[in-house]
Amino acid sequence: MSDEEFQPGAAADGDLAADPHAAEAADGPGGVRAALEAVLMVVDEPVPEERLAAVVGLPTARVRELLHELAREYDGYTRDGGTLPVRGFELRQLAGGWRVYSRAAYSGIVSQFVVDGQTARLTQAALETLAVIAYRQPVARARVSAIRGVNVDSVVRTLAQRGLIEEVGTDPVSGAFLYRTTAYFLERLGIGSVEELPQIAQHLPGLENLHDFDDASL
Repeated sequence: MSDEEFQPGAAADGDLAADPHAAEAADGPGGVRAALEAVLMVVDEPVPEERLAAVVGLPTARVRELLHELAREYDGYTRDGGTLPVRGFELRQLAGGWRVYSRAAYSGIVSQFVVDGQTARLTQAALETLAVIAYRQPVARARVSAIRGVNVDSVVRTLAQRGLIEEVGTDPVSGAFLYRTTAYFLERLGIGSVEELPQIAQHLPGLENLHDFDDASL
């Protein structure tokens, strides 16, 4: 059955309710497959099939099929058994969801790009986010957002790309990824451990009361 035979916005039994914008997925220039790719290109954590199904307005089973098709396509295979050039990225199923990752074969060039980018100065928003993570680690992104009062998704992604923070397990309650600073972060500051962190929070606008936050207040 083709995607066009499904009624966008009508979730199947057991699926999440369809997103109000689900109809846009089928109407886009590349159809539902392209819509899935567009979403997967901007996520920072693996997205469950059910959530993707709700976004595009198709049953989870059909979205699962499309995800596997995309994964094989990126690996250089067509649906009819032919071959394609292997892409520089891959679609992987991990931690209960799907996400696009750089292909391991290109880790060297990606690492060089990231290292070169570290010479650029951090923005004020990045400094504030980094300070929250440094003093509250390990901490979930949602908690960082709660402390700063703004969405920090793109900033966290930038800090991770620059090697200043890293994922370290998941929250036992919410399942969200936890972040901490890296050895490279300490090296850049010239200190040996997080216990030696200078008291810089009071010098960053909006973070003067950083240490007043506790888990209960978030």
